[in-house]
Amino acid sequence: MGEGKIRVRFAPSPTGELHIGNARTALYNWLFARHHQGTFVLRIEDTDPQRSTDLFKANLLEDLHWLSIDWDEGPGKDGPYGPYFQSHRSGIYEKYLQILKDMDRVYPCYCTEAELEAERQNLLSLKRMPRYMGKCRNMSEEERQRLETEGRKPAYRFKVRSGKIEFQDRIRGKMQFDGDAIGDFIVMRSNGLPAYNFAVVVDDHLMKISHVIRGEDHLSNTASQLLLYEAFGFEPPQFLHHSLILGEDHTKLSKRHGAVSVGEFRRRGFLPEAVVNYLSILGSSFGEGSEIRPMGEIMQLFNIEKVGKGGAVFDEEKLQWMNAAYLRHYGVEKLRELVLPILVEGGVKDLQGERLNRFIELVRPNMGSVNEISGYLGLVSEEAFVIDDEADQVLRKDRSVDVIKGFCLVLKEKDEDSAGELKGALKQLSLSTGIRGKALYMPIRAAITGMTKGPELDALLHFMGRDFILKRLERVIGRYGAGVGQGRQETP
Repeated sequence: MGEGKIRVRFAPSPTGELHIGNARTALYNWLFARHHQGTFVLRIEDTDPQRSTDLFKANLLEDLHWLSIDWDEGPGKDGPYGPYFQSHRSGIYEKYLQILKDMDRVYPCYCTEAELEAERQNLLSLKRMPRYMGKCRNMSEEERQRLETEGRKPAYRFKVRSGKIEFQDRIRGKMQFDGDAIGDFIVMRSNGLPAYNFAVVVDDHLMKISHVIRGEDHLSNTASQLLLYEAFGFEPPQFLHHSLILGEDHTKLSKRHGAVSVGEFRRRGFLPEAVVNYLSILGSSFGEGSEIRPMGEIMQLFNIEKVGKGGAVFDEEKLQWMNAAYLRHYGVEKLRELVLPILVEGGVKDLQGERLNRFIELVRPNMGSVNEISGYLGLVSEEAFVIDDEADQVLRKDRSVDVIKGFCLVLKEKDEDSAGELKGALKQLSLSTGIRGKALYMPIRAAITGMTKGPELDALLHFMGRDFILKRLERVIGRYGAGVGQGRQETP
């Protein structure tokens, strides 16, 4: 592809949820286009009607929107080179298949799946690379007629030339393949649907794609595609094959490693900004400075040719750390929209306005994801209050109930609900009991929150308020010891 306007494409097959690795490929293409003021094309490769469902297509577009990866041409944004769904381009593929037929560059192949599998297994047994050995390439016209009379519908295979196939990859350098090792590959299946390599070449040429940015697992496809570019007399685009995302065992990231799709991280309460930021640095570097950067800066610093050649290990703990950092600085109004459905699902429907804002500000320093707010609903709801195992162990220790009882008595003497009064109650309890530090604070935290970790205790007391805390403490005392205010008053 000669000099001119940069045009890149992301061309997913909607046969499942958007894999986090494919999302990174989309991001790389989008960043490359935006960095160079080029055009980003979204093309949906949905030629497999059984696996490409409307639901997967809708989810794909929704995930890209969620990541703020917008396209200049594609579904909903018609451009001069559509349609942008391969399922709508069958007439185009028929036209270019006919061109190959006219040039005698393809031939009909009548081999069945069973025959092809037998050939494959035979080559493997001989420790040879499986490939099509050309059984139908020189078949006579009479034999072809006989097979068609039997009802066999042919696929069409491309006649691969012998010799070297070379290209310069802008990430990996000079690449070389041997035509004799490829085998004649299918360009049109017997059901009339185009094969991947054929459709990609036709579409990338007609859509004037200047740079193809994709994962290294497509390197072998590039050789076949270059043969088609050569046959058609098309100038090929520049190729850039980035590394794949790996699991902790350094194999390709898959479901056995845990969450692997954008939809899964979305449902788990990760923020799109954090996911995009993490994917942008995964396997690449922006040099000195913080790893957490605004999108404008990422776009400005992005250099596809500096993306690492080695596989990048997906570290979910680092993504969680980055997500927590974004949460701490997220706008409260935006965060409210995200947490409201979680509150409603948890039965908390009356937390609104300024008190909801205070609740968010209180707990978000301890949150790693939006969904984790559900673990703090007990701070505002008796129905959602649960005592976890660690808190239960604290409350069963000697003197824990005595500390809680004493705190109840001190609180009852307070007339005000101010932060100063509640903090003073803790100091007063410490002075009267001689108990300090963790031995004092942990039973109170466990009793009012049901947890041993969370927001600062002073901030908790001020948010929850005297009356709510007293009811909570008395509930806990009723479970772990004698009630308060019944008969004589007990002091620790």
